[in-house]
Amino acid sequence: MVKETKFYDALEVSPTCSDSELKKAYRKLALKYHPDKTGGATSERFQEISHAYDILSDPQKRTIYDQYGEAGLSGEGGPGMGGLSPEDLFSHFFGGGGGRGSRPSGPRRGKDVAHSLKVTLEDLYKGKTTKLALQKNVICEPCNGKGGKEGAVKTCTTCNGSGYRVMLRQMGPMMQQIQQPCGECRGEGEIINPKDKCKTCNGRKVNQVRKVLEVHIDRGMKDGRKIVFTGEGDQAPGTVPGDVVIVLDQREHERFKRNGDDLFYDAKIDLVTALAGGKIQIPHLDDRVLLVEILPGEVIRPGEHKAVMNQGMPTERHHDFGNLYIQFEIEFPPANWTDIAKIEQLRTILPPAAELPALPKGVHVEEVSLTEMDPRQKARAEQGHLGHDDDEEGGGQPGVQCAQQ
Repeated sequence: MVKETKFYDALEVSPTCSDSELKKAYRKLALKYHPDKTGGATSERFQEISHAYDILSDPQKRTIYDQYGEAGLSGEGGPGMGGLSPEDLFSHFFGGGGGRGSRPSGPRRGKDVAHSLKVTLEDLYKGKTTKLALQKNVICEPCNGKGGKEGAVKTCTTCNGSGYRVMLRQMGPMMQQIQQPCGECRGEGEIINPKDKCKTCNGRKVNQVRKVLEVHIDRGMKDGRKIVFTGEGDQAPGTVPGDVVIVLDQREHERFKRNGDDLFYDAKIDLVTALAGGKIQIPHLDDRVLLVEILPGEVIRPGEHKAVMNQGMPTERHHDFGNLYIQFEIEFPPANWTDIAKIEQLRTILPPAAELPALPKGVHVEEVSLTEMDPRQKARAEQGHLGHDDDEEGGGQPGVQCAQQ
């Protein structure tokens, strides 16, 4: 709940309005109340809506205003403008340049806190709501973040409230300045008599509590997507809380790979299905099973890709889908398949084998046979096809050296 609604009322919008609704409202009112259109009669109203938009269009200023009201925007100036003049803002919005002024000098902003959340590809496909428990600091209610009784908190006279002291150290012929935390106030800039400290926070001004966040994972979100909980970071007196940022970390999937909104799947099919057609089953991410038909005559070659349209990932914030791409691996009959009758029958069914080219007369021909290899021979064969020199690996035989007399 916002502390004040003055600026929202000036723009005739709700405190929960979006950036686009805010921009639309300003455009409408700025054109309506511009002094050039009214002969200057609406100059004050024009300044009011311009000032309101300048504050609310800046996310940091809007956060400060929502939590602390106009008083939190110290240094922003009067009803004119803290950053741009009304006319400069109008020119910047409708064209003509202009730049934003200095940042507000109100309460400083705390650090954002990032947390990684492991998710599965199924979570990103179907969407999911999960709860995440965090530990955070909140301002102590009994002492209202003062750390002690009213008037008991004193500014440290040793460091003048800065929390640190500058010491001079002799370094040979030179003097060196060293900044150290103040030992009197232990770097806090304030001193509280132990008997006057708040019994709840013991003078720390904040207490640690357990906060449970409900994280909504929308369909189609991607790995690395950030979900921001505004103002849910650690609280501290005089500080605007930072955000809690949840970063989605997708686990590797056993069947699918994802690229953008597309899915990729490796399918193994037997030789008969590759040549004569058939059906394969693909378990999808939402418990459906896709029955994919390979038509007779649609010969599938090893490593070939086919697509199933609109069966990929859902696109975030839309109602369409990416595609599913299938890469086929052909499983051939086992090496010991020796049914000669069926092999000969295959010769009559399949396209004829290519004829061997004619050899020149007088060429010596020697028939050889293939041999099964042991593991060492297989490794050497693979290295050779990859272009690796066996001798460089130390696996080759010693070379022959010529003896000189």
